[in-house]
Amino acid sequence: MALSLGQLELHTVSGGSFCLDGGSMFGVVPKTLWHRKCPADERNRIAMDTNCLLVRTAKYIALIDSGYGDKSGERQRDHLALQSGQVLLNNLAKLDVQPEDVDVVIPSHLHFDHAGGCTVQDASGRLRPAFPRARYLVQRSEWEDATSDLPELAGTYLPEDCLPLEEAGVLELIDGDAQLLPNIACQVTGGHTRGHQILLLGTTDQRAVYLGDLSPTSAHLPTFWTMAYDQNPLVTRRIKPHILGQASDDNWVVFFDHDPNVKAARLRRDEKQHFAVREVLDQ
Repeated sequence: MALSLGQLELHTVSGGSFCLDGGSMFGVVPKTLWHRKCPADERNRIAMDTNCLLVRTAKYIALIDSGYGDKSGERQRDHLALQSGQVLLNNLAKLDVQPEDVDVVIPSHLHFDHAGGCTVQDASGRLRPAFPRARYLVQRSEWEDATSDLPELAGTYLPEDCLPLEEAGVLELIDGDAQLLPNIACQVTGGHTRGHQILLLGTTDQRAVYLGDLSPTSAHLPTFWTMAYDQNPLVTRRIKPHILGQASDDNWVVFFDHDPNVKAARLRRDEKQHFAVREVLDQ
């Protein structure tokens, strides 16, 4: 179901469900607390999704995040319970959106579960952009880290998700907060990665925010519930209450990028949890 926000038509579109270690997803939070909200399987994995966001207007079609794509090997597929095939492209087709219809792709950051679907392999095995007409808008600091080959970031970024974009000439680097398109702006939060960004949609009167991995699920709304994957958790803890406070006070719609059940919601302040879901929105 589409969510209308002024001139924007918003759809959450799965780029594939998967499972991830619950301890990694909640960092220093004890399992006795997080498992009440996110039950783990026998391998200590919790169910997750890749909730990409399709933004459709009379003038453009934009895609925020792209899921994990279809390039992972069998071992990783088993370990993470990845779906097979081009899940994102199949789900976009159900909305009558073909790859060539997308004008802009905006990853919140370049980890494989957000940027893996940016590229595909053709029949000859060559990697190419999955959306052939689109511009790909990436934070410069995120791109620098993703392509730096730094040993401390080993395994964090996959070249096959990133480099084909530059080779095809479709990459556009952004420096900090910016107005990307009419009714779409980005704000760099850092924390999860150095160049992690959230996307602000609509206007001050009707606002939505795609949180990326600032708060990947509704279970991560408490300020100190951060991931072991965060490169700088103190930055996440600092900026998350500011963004969620704005969203709660100004009645923003928030989109969770990994929640398998709550895709979009409105929030409220909560004495015990800091923030909580006030209303779940159909998506």
